[in-house]
Amino acid sequence: MDFQVVVLAGGTSEKLSPLVSKDVPKALLPVANRPVLSYVLELLEASNLKDLLVVVEGQDAAVRVGGWISSAFVDRLHVEVAAVPEDIGTAGALRAVTHHLTASDVLIVSGDIVSDVSPGALASTHRRYGAVVTALLCPLPVSGPLDTGSAGGKDKAKKPSCCNIVGLDPTRQFLLHIASGAEVEKDIRVQKSILRAVGQMEIRADLMDAHMYAFKRTVLQDILDQKDNFHSIRQDVLPYLVRTQLRSEVSANEAPVVDEAGNGLDPSHRNLRWLSQHREVAPTAFQDLNVSGHGTKLESPRTHKCCAYFSSKNKYCARLNSIQAFYDINRDVVGEASHLSGYSFSAQNNIIHSSAVLGSKTTVGPQCMLADGSQLGDKCSVKRSVIGRHCRIGSNVKIVNSVVMNHVTIEDGCFVQGSVVCSNVQLQERAVLKDCQVGAGYVVTSGSEHKMEALTKK
Repeated sequence: MDFQVVVLAGGTSEKLSPLVSKDVPKALLPVANRPVLSYVLELLEASNLKDLLVVVEGQDAAVRVGGWISSAFVDRLHVEVAAVPEDIGTAGALRAVTHHLTASDVLIVSGDIVSDVSPGALASTHRRYGAVVTALLCPLPVSGPLDTGSAGGKDKAKKPSCCNIVGLDPTRQFLLHIASGAEVEKDIRVQKSILRAVGQMEIRADLMDAHMYAFKRTVLQDILDQKDNFHSIRQDVLPYLVRTQLRSEVSANEAPVVDEAGNGLDPSHRNLRWLSQHREVAPTAFQDLNVSGHGTKLESPRTHKCCAYFSSKNKYCARLNSIQAFYDINRDVVGEASHLSGYSFSAQNNIIHSSAVLGSKTTVGPQCMLADGSQLGDKCSVKRSVIGRHCRIGSNVKIVNSVVMNHVTIEDGCFVQGSVVCSNVQLQERAVLKDCQVGAGYVVTSGSEHKMEALTKK
């Protein structure tokens, strides 16, 4: 479809500390013992989008991500990995690689998405409507517990993640307003010109911007060149395009429109021409011309289209952009969204690798995963948890609603609940963790108890 695909894979992230580190960049954080980036790459592969540019913040992180991709997707995808400076934002990362972009349209995908929504369907919608940008909107995922109990507790009350305010036309094809983050706390201001053009606007607060966008390349490059203060695609570029739909500044660099005799058309004629050509996809409200004089003047000339593509409610879409999201997505991928994991579940609705060893009277419950080479001693209990590769777990250990990464040692009598234990951690005997995050290589001392702490090596 002449689409170029750019995957923005990030680098390290303060929001995900201490889970990410120089050794484990965000793109390689495990979801059901697979790097989160693998879910995006397989999703693109399924849509036959196999020529990819993966953008990683930081040279060291780029080397690690590139090395993993070349081994995991050899002969499957053609991937170029580009390193960009850290902390330049998504717009800055794109600005740094615009010289790679040559196709008429560009698909921008966040590398932290875990989803089964087809990028190909988004790309097709973008082309069908002739939009300058098309954004994927999904039902807002339900996040972790309201109280401070263990993450992912099955009987806890749930709350939706922070919302976006989205304005749509009556046909739900066009994106007319978008606000997120701090903007949501303020009074929402909507342009009169857009309201006049559409007649009415549907305001939604139950949709997630999934950070998957199709852009017209020339428009995207012009904005990145002209607006060098733009830091974020989501916070700066997309709202700018939505705001300027009824103004001519975005299309100022396009070739002039001429009539059959070769005479230039003024902006009002140009918009009449646009409306006549796109009447089949434009909402009725945008087709109603407010004419005056000789019937050629538009009160609200429309210069470009910003569209929305909705995923259905039976699709899964979440972003690993916080520690709570890390818990939630790991829980879902071995639970209600197990079809995304790529694994075959047992009759007990869990995954226990054939090389894993279980001691006497040890139980691994449903919606659990135990990876290759790991060993559990006698009388252990694992519930709703993911355990990584080559872990050594002693006797009388309880692990509930937790994620344990690779090469972790947990000695006898330990209790782990609602926690993330990163690779190469050692829990000495009778240690207790409740709602904690333990950074790579940390040693939790014998008999110690920790609650709602982030434990990292100095």
